This record gives sequence, structure tokens and C-alpha cells, in this order.
Amino acid sequence: MVDNAGRKIEYLRVSITDRCNLRCVYCMPKDGIELIKHDEILTFEELYRIIKASSNLGISKIRITGGEPLARKGIIEFIRNIKNIEGIEEVSLTTNGILLEEYIDELLKAGLDRINVSIDSLNEELYNKITRNKGLDKVLRGIKIALDKGIKRVKINTVIVKEINNGEIMDFVELVEKIPVDVRFIELMPIGEGKKYTQVSNDEIKKLILKNRKLIPFSNVKGSGPANYFKTESSKGSIGFISPISHEFCNQCNRVRVTPEGFLKLCLHWNDGVDLKKHLRNKVSDEQLNNIIYKAVKQKPYRHEFKSQNKNSDCRNMSQIGG
Repeated sequence: MVDNAGRKIEYLRVSITDRCNLRCVYCMPKDGIELIKHDEILTFEELYRIIKASSNLGISKIRITGGEPLARKGIIEFIRNIKNIEGIEEVSLTTNGILLEEYIDELLKAGLDRINVSIDSLNEELYNKITRNKGLDKVLRGIKIALDKGIKRVKINTVIVKEINNGEIMDFVELVEKIPVDVRFIELMPIGEGKKYTQVSNDEIKKLILKNRKLIPFSNVKGSGPANYFKTESSKGSIGFISPISHEFCNQCNRVRVTPEGFLKLCLHWNDGVDLKKHLRNKVSDEQLNNIIYKAVKQKPYRHEFKSQNKNSDCRNMSQIGG
């Protein structure tokens, strides 16, 4: 599937819930968000139809997100079912890791290929402050078990925020030198609560690392994302940089998203897209669903404009749109 900008769209992020067991400061207000009513969230059967239609159009990689996807009952069977869709080559999961230890065996049996775990601090006290909860020990234990059981890849997503965790950059570099994980530094998105905080650019992060380590370009990391990877001279994993603000990569964007309530979102920044739930619940045929998705994706915006203010930008928090 190719959009009007000539980009091959092959990656679908599917948010299955807006519920989360953490309250990360840049992602969600302290008191949480107004949750979508259960009957307004897509059923797994509806999500399956969307993924099946998308696979007919060339989508080959699926990432399950939330909120916290492991908080939704039925996720294991859902993953097992979409792994069996013809044309789907990879199914991965983004999680905060709190429930990973509990579910890892079932996830692997269901066929899950890769796991991304969001961790913004390796210091227990600071982790508790950022997430407004506890559980760092459970997260790290879940990662270790996943590695021990042979998961293909564990990637750690880390957002560095000025005057909060910018003193921990080298801690994450040292983690990569201890265990075979990929740490990806992802620039803070000015979305929802994130607008209240100050981003640390990946150029700044890389500059700090280079004062302490040599960074060797590394390309042997499989995935569908825009990260540029490096290794240190003693690393067991790799260090990645995802820089949507300082080094915009919109011309290479290969993804679209489905929100928990069934909106096919074409760009993280914009409101553009189509309400798939409306069509699904109006008993649209498989062929019609294919055409609706195809026509929408063709109109994918060429670029975000996070650095400007625009009335058509999305003002919701990241947990609500499955960033």
C-alpha cells in the first residue's frame, strides 16, 4: 500500500485500550483521563477485521499498544489469532512491563515476536516519581525472564525529560553493556501532558554519550521504526535514537494507527483519518472495509507540524491515541 507521497505503508499500530496501570507524568494527568466507555472500545473481533483488511492491502507488521495492552483481558488469544492472518509477518507489543513477568510464557506461546518496554528511569525512587507508581523491580525481572526464554528482541523505550531524568543517560548506556537489549532514546512529543515538559534532543544525548563512550554505527537491528542504532565497544545490545522533532523523518514514515475507539489515525500529530467503528457497526462488507482503509491511507499527511500550533492537531494524551 503506497500513499500519495509515495511512502510504502506496511506497519499498523493497534491500540487495544486506553486503560493504564501507571500515570507517567508526560503521558497522563495525575488523576487519570476520562476513559472511553467499554462498549465504545473496539471488540477483538472488530480489531481482527481491521487487521485482516489491512493485511490484504500490504500491512505486514502489527504492534499492539495501549494504554497498557496487557491490562486488557483476552489479549493472548487476540495475538494468537492475528499471528495466523496471511501476510502478517510480525506481531510485537509495547508495554510498561509491570505485567510482563506474569504473561511472558503465554505471549511467547501465542507467537509474539518482539517486545518494547517503556522505562524512563533505572532509579527506583525516580521511577516511582515519573510513573506515579511502583514496580521497577517487576519490570526488570520481566525483561530478564523474556530474554532467558528466548524472545527475539527486547527494546527499551526511554524518553529523556529536562530536569527530570536527564542525569540517567549513561545509566541506560551501561545497561546495554550489561544485558543484550536495545535502548532507544525517543524525543519527547509535545502531545497532551507532554507539552508541559521540556524535551532533551537526541543530539544533546548523543553528545553526552560521546564524552564517555565511542559510538559505532550498527545496522543489525530488525524492526519497522526510524531509529538509528549504535554500539559501544563493550555493549551487548545497542543504543538507538528516534528523533521525530530534531530530525524529522516524515518522508520515511511507514505507519498508521488505530485508536481504542476505532479511529484510523494517519499521523500522530493530526486529527486526519476515518472512523472505522462506524463502518464496522453498520455491517460494512470486507471489500468495502478494504476500500475505506485504502482511500484513507492514500491521504496520509506528508509531515507533522509539532513545532507549530494548528487547530487540526490532536490535543489528546498519548495513552488515548496509542502513540
